[in-house]
Amino acid sequence: MFSYRHGFHAGNHADVLKHAVLIAVVRHLTAKPTPITVVDTHAGAGLYRLDDDFADTSGEARDGIFKLRETHPEAPLLKDYLALVAGFNRPGELRIYPGSPFVAQHLLRQEVPDRLWLFEMHPTDSKALAAHVEQLDAGRQVRLQRADGFEQLKAHLPPPSRRALVLIDPSYEIKSDYGKVVRALQDGLKRFATGTYMVWYPIIPRPEAHELPRRLKTIANQAGRPWLHATLAIGQDEAKQRQGLTASGVFLVNPPHTLKPALREALPQLVDALGRGRGKGQTLEAS
Repeated sequence: MFSYRHGFHAGNHADVLKHAVLIAVVRHLTAKPTPITVVDTHAGAGLYRLDDDFADTSGEARDGIFKLRETHPEAPLLKDYLALVAGFNRPGELRIYPGSPFVAQHLLRQEVPDRLWLFEMHPTDSKALAAHVEQLDAGRQVRLQRADGFEQLKAHLPPPSRRALVLIDPSYEIKSDYGKVVRALQDGLKRFATGTYMVWYPIIPRPEAHELPRRLKTIANQAGRPWLHATLAIGQDEAKQRQGLTASGVFLVNPPHTLKPALREALPQLVDALGRGRGKGQTLEAS
């Protein structure tokens, strides 16, 4: 069974890709004065310690954000990402890693009634998420529930402001998650065709993972909506017996028009910084 309990993987190459893109999308949406709603269907714990037992067990952050930070990338997308993460840490340190909920909340505006909805089913992660959100003292801006994000999504589309980002990134621990992602996007576009939808997925040797981007493209094309698909593979580390996750992708419907050129510059720099052997590379395509 593929397992993606996020505490073990915080700050890895997949997080670098996902959160760099997330930052770019939220920044684009908040550039206009109209309020936005962000819905995170699988929020996790929200904040992670890179020096705790989970992170130390896998060491994946060392092949992710730590390695990227050492290369001092020039792409604005990556510089923005590193600066945001650094803001959660003391100068010169990198002990805290913000998950998607805290990345998004950090970029929401206080003077505008932006909203963030967080859903998490895992009992340990949902409890940790609630404690972390409480520290924010964000008031009505952030709402969270221990609930199935796939099911709850329906009640939040369309949002009152008619502007939203939906982030769908389940653990994919069970094969049915792939079908649920497809159905969630299909239903979401029927309810709210102009929303921005972002799907993260692991690239692993499983038919469902291989077919997912093709199915998502079909849904977007049938709905007549633009899409963008980016992947990052760090390749094989010949010194390691167990490779873990080596590649992931993000698929967006109604992406910002600025995202493709930003990724065209950033992705090769990510491969240069994080690539470690056979199979490394990146792809970028859009409708």
